[in-house]
Formats: sequence, C-alpha cells, structure tokens
Amino acid sequence: MTDNGRERWQRRYDQARQQGQVRDADFSTLSGVEVDPVYGPSDEAACPGFDRIGWPGEFPFTRGLYATGYRGRTWTIRQFAGFGNARQTNQRYRMILGRGGGGLSVAFDMPTLMGRDSDDTQSLGEVGHCGVAVDSVHDMEALFAQIPLQDVTTSMTISGPAVPVFCMYVVAAERQGADISLLDGTLQTDIFKEYIAQKEWLFGPEPHLRLIGDLMVWCATEMPRYKPLSVSGYHIREAGSTAAQELAYTLADGFAYVELGQARGLDVNEFASGLSFFFDAHVDFFEEVAKFRAARRIWARWLRDAYGATSERAQWLRFHTQTAGVSLTAQQPYNNVVRTAVQALSAVLGGTNSLHTNALDETLALPTERAAEIAMRTQQVLMEETGVTNVADPLGGSWYVEALTDRIEAEAEAIFARILAMGGGRSSSHAIGPMTSGILRGIEDGWFMSEIAEAAFQYQTALEKGDKRIVGVNSHLDSVTGELEIMRVSHEVEIDQVAELGARRTGRDQVSVDSALAALVEASRGDANLVPPLLDAVRVEATLGEICDALRAEWGEYREPARF
Repeated sequence: MTDNGRERWQRRYDQARQQGQVRDADFSTLSGVEVDPVYGPSDEAACPGFDRIGWPGEFPFTRGLYATGYRGRTWTIRQFAGFGNARQTNQRYRMILGRGGGGLSVAFDMPTLMGRDSDDTQSLGEVGHCGVAVDSVHDMEALFAQIPLQDVTTSMTISGPAVPVFCMYVVAAERQGADISLLDGTLQTDIFKEYIAQKEWLFGPEPHLRLIGDLMVWCATEMPRYKPLSVSGYHIREAGSTAAQELAYTLADGFAYVELGQARGLDVNEFASGLSFFFDAHVDFFEEVAKFRAARRIWARWLRDAYGATSERAQWLRFHTQTAGVSLTAQQPYNNVVRTAVQALSAVLGGTNSLHTNALDETLALPTERAAEIAMRTQQVLMEETGVTNVADPLGGSWYVEALTDRIEAEAEAIFARILAMGGGRSSSHAIGPMTSGILRGIEDGWFMSEIAEAAFQYQTALEKGDKRIVGVNSHLDSVTGELEIMRVSHEVEIDQVAELGARRTGRDQVSVDSALAALVEASRGDANLVPPLLDAVRVEATLGEICDALRAEWGEYREPARF
C-alpha cells in the first residue's frame, strides 16, 4: 500500500503526542466544535503540485516545521526593549517577564550599535535614546540583574560590534554562576544587511566576516544551544524594499553565511540548525503570510540541493517576526494598535517561531510602559482567544495564498540568479562561495541600495497619487485623537552614564586592560579565533569603544562609496 502524506503526518503527530509534545489545551471553536490538528485534501493525487505544499513537519516545510503546529508549542512572545541606562531597562525586562513575556530582546542605543563609548564625542546627545547604553560588562551585569541568564532566552539586536557585546553577555552570565554551555538565545550579527540597508558597520566586509566565522566556530563547541547569527530582513523591508526583495536579499545573505560556515570546516548539518532569521510583518496581510511560507520552502530546498544538508533540522528555517515599524503613523496613533494586530496575525498564520509587536507610540518615541503592555497583550489575545493555535497552517490550500506563495518564490529565485550572475566576474584573494561573491559585488556596486530606493520611490509615488492609502494620513483625516503622553529619556541619563564610565576606568587595572587589548590586536594579525582574546579583554573591564577602536586602528573603517 502506498504511503501518502497524510499518513506520514499522522505518524509524526501521534509520536509527538506520545512524547508529551502536544499541549493539554482546549482545541475547539468558541462554539465548542472540536477541530482537527490539520486540514488537507483527501486525495493528494487530485491536487497537482501538492508536493510543493505538503503537510506540516515535512519537506519542504511550506506548512510549518512541526506536525503539531502551535498545538505543540506556541510562538515565543519576545518583546524588544531597551532605553536609558541598564538599570532602567532591567526594570522593563522584569515587567515583561512578570506579565507573560517568554523571552527578552535587547535594543541598544546608537553609540553602542556603532561600537562607541558613551563618553565618545560622537555619542553626544544619543546616549540611551534609541535603546540601552552598554559600555562595559558592568552594564551587561546591571541589564540582567535578578534575571538568571541560564533560564531565559535572550536576543540581542546588534551587528557591527556584535561579537564584543556577545562576549560581555557571556562574562555577565559567568559572573551569575551560569553554565555557559547551557545559555540559549540569538545574536543578530548579520553584517550584510548593514551594508544593504541599515548602515551600522564598523569595518569593511571581510574583517566582519572573519569575526562572524570565529563566533560560529566558538559557539559550535562552547555554547551549542546558542544561535550566533540571525539573518535579518526586517531592516531591508523597513528601508523600503518589496516583500519579494526582503525575502530574496535575506535568504541570499543566509546562503552566504552557510558558505562561510562551510569554508570554516563546519558541518552544515550541525551549524545550519543554529542559524535563525528575522522578518518584517507588513500590512498587506496575505502577501506577508505567503512570504513566510515561501521562505521556509526556498530555504529547505537550497540547503538540501545546493549545500548538501541532509538532516531536517539543518533544512529548517526558524524565524522571529517584528511588526512593521515603518507602517506606524504619528497621525491618529491609536490606529497603530489595529495595524499591529493585523500584522501580528499574518506572522502567526505564516508560522513564526517568535514575535515582537510594536507599541502604538513608537513612531513618536520609545514606548511608554502602558503602550508596551498593550503591545504584549495583543499577542496574548491572539494566542489565547482567537483559536489560531488550534490548527497547523489553516490557510494552506487557499488558492489565493498558494498562488501568492508561488509568485513570491519565483520572484526570489529570479533575484538569486541575478546575484549569482553579479558575482561571476568578481575576483577575490580569499576563497568565498558564489552567493557571497555576488553579495559583495552588489554591495560594492550599490546595486542593493538602488533596487531598494526604486521600490521605495514607487510606493511613495503611489501614496502621493492616492493609489495606496493610509488611514489618517491620506484618507479619513478627521479625528478626535489628542496628543499622546510619550516617554522621554532625560539628558541626566547621559551625564550619569558618562560619570559611571569614568569611575569604572579609574578603578580598574589599566595595565591588564592595555595588555589584553594588545593581545587582541596581535591575534587579529594572524588567523587565531578572536573570541577568546575578546573575552579576556571584557573580563579585565575593557570597554566596548576601546575594543572596537583597537580593531578599527588595525583594520580601518569602512566608508561607503559616494554614488549619485
């Protein structure tokens, strides 16, 4: 008898249930109607091309990574937060965890993102404003005070100075008494998206890729549960790309990091499962659902066929989603609650593994505690009241959703072909893979930037013509909404942070700091893994700015070529 997909799915589901991996919950409608864990055709042969859709938990994972869907495990509520100094942000983290948050996601201020200390002249006026200020391991310890790092997953959204900041996290955990081999979380680290969209780099691409490769190798042996690289499409979308561009550029970056891992001698079946992704959930509901489904399918196929991954876990695309900050409006800001809920629902129906929902006031300032609570409650309403966790991929088989999924996949494949073609004639002194070569050429030539700029221009033109509408901005303008009370970070935060930093410098052993920084620079001139000397520098209280300045002096700073 021929084994069909539904039977395979049923065996996976039954096995998960026997192993206690199905939640003890009410899986019925509000009216009390019991629903099945998944729906699909009774006769797969009558659905041409059904193998591209398939069943949850099996290749190509269009319908999700797990046979159980959210019946097994719901998405992680991971609220992004950071402001002022580490003590202030620590209070917000404990509020999030105390009110049902499942994980922490750290937002850093601009000086930290750029690898500069709070007392750097270029940090003036920016300390603590768009995230938390972290100058040294002391700040990291304060950031996670009374939060056992061994027991909570922590995501850190930072790329340029990601590796030294990661080392501060590791040392803070050591000082808590944690077994670092058990630490779990995600570091963004994705430098390609910085050159493509966000523009927060420190060095040229190749030194950054060296640091990323060193981190991947170190984590593989020392912190195997930790995910050292989260490939980010969020910032690409926020810069103005289309959904297909966001998907294609992000997955291409991911393929390049796979090439980096393989070049470092890592087994793709081992390290690829430690890669994760970060996507934007924008306001076109069905397009976003299709994007997430296409992403899983493309990644699984490329990992298997192009990079030789044979294990399912290595073929899995696991992703975090954040609702679209760029869609929020200062006009009629309470409308942002609705936008965020719709965007969050698209991420859930697309199968996200974790989710951040933006606050209604984020277009004006950092979220107030009240707005942050509403954002988190939005996820909890979706999770606990709507029934969306009852059925795996409930939109699977929809003619519209499947057609959109196929279309976005085809657009992404065309972009991959273009990137590979760009890299064909690029010379390099280093052995790099074909996708990496294409991405580097696209960065050098400004191709990514121009493609995103063109997409943003087309959308803005449609807005100005009225072809696209935003409620409260170019339609339905009348409102009774008054001004919001917004959160403001006092300038005293910067004054206090700079004073504390000065006191720490005075109280440390400067000879040990100088020695550790010299050892780091010497290691950077060879091919040794840089994570151990970075950890040594952090342990003797070297600051983030001092570490990054030492490497800047050795590797130089990257300046984006001017283009007109």
